[in-house]
Amino acid sequence: MEASKSNSGAEIQVELSEEIAQGTYSNLAIIAHSSFEFIIDFIRMVPGVPKAKVKSRIILTPDSAKRLLYALEDNIRKFEEQQGKIDNYNNIIPPLGGIKGEA
Repeated sequence: MEASKSNSGAEIQVELSEEIAQGTYSNLAIIAHSSFEFIIDFIRMVPGVPKAKVKSRIILTPDSAKRLLYALEDNIRKFEEQQGKIDNYNNIIPPLGGIKGEA
């Protein structure tokens, strides 16, 4: 269990089960929104397989989506300070039609 601060500054306990702690690998995310929520589908694409499967779907309020954006920006900045810039990210985003596998 981990402690985290809420918006009000109160400490909350966050429980992480062993199963969830294992994580789910994703190499593509598709983001959509309505007037009330943001939906992020995390997808695993495998070379040579014509169908990609959604492995997890997260539904967020607009406020939570913005907080996620800020948290990701902060973490990427810290990562790049330690590990160096993440270069050429446009080349790692797969085309919508999928990735062609090579041997």
